[in-house]
Amino acid sequence: MYTPAHFTAGPDTVQGLLASPGAANLVTMTPQGLLATLVPFVYDPGAGAHGALLGHLARNNTQWSEPAVGEALAIIQGGDAYVSPSWYASKAEHGRVVPTWNYTTAHVYGRLVIHEDPEWISSQVWLLTGVHEAGAEHPWSVDDAPERFIAGQLRAIVGVELVISRIEAKAKLSQNRPAADVDGVVAGLTATGHAGMAADVERARPN
Repeated sequence: MYTPAHFTAGPDTVQGLLASPGAANLVTMTPQGLLATLVPFVYDPGAGAHGALLGHLARNNTQWSEPAVGEALAIIQGGDAYVSPSWYASKAEHGRVVPTWNYTTAHVYGRLVIHEDPEWISSQVWLLTGVHEAGAEHPWSVDDAPERFIAGQLRAIVGVELVISRIEAKAKLSQNRPAADVDGVVAGLTATGHAGMAADVERARPN
């Protein structure tokens, strides 16, 4: 990943991307070429030296059965938004400004392990469901569905574990702009409904 020094994501940003419930594009190189699937993951910090991403694929998805060549890659996408040059104070000063895109992302590399053990798969599904149902007023539980139905659903998937070997992460959040331009970006993002990105830009503001 091309990452200028001022856009290098810090440890807190990396941990935030890993720990936030969401999905990542799992990419593998196989003898048949590149394969990719968007997979909901849960981060397990205790697996291996750098942790692991745990998920599952449909059994009919050939990505799990095709032998991976080298490392697998999970692309985790954080917030992102368009940045208009009209938000910059610099536009009125000299006009030498152009549009850009702010974003955070992590490229997580590692060894892909396939799990067909029913207990592992069941445990992963319970964990994933629990993470996403945690904030619900009436959280759904796996055992809310009929046991035979769940058993059939579990037979239709395989577990995947990306044992992390390295992470490259980038936080492009206007750190290269003057303070007045950053003020404009924060205001512009807030006004266009991107309050979360505005907060990220504010946190990344150079001292």
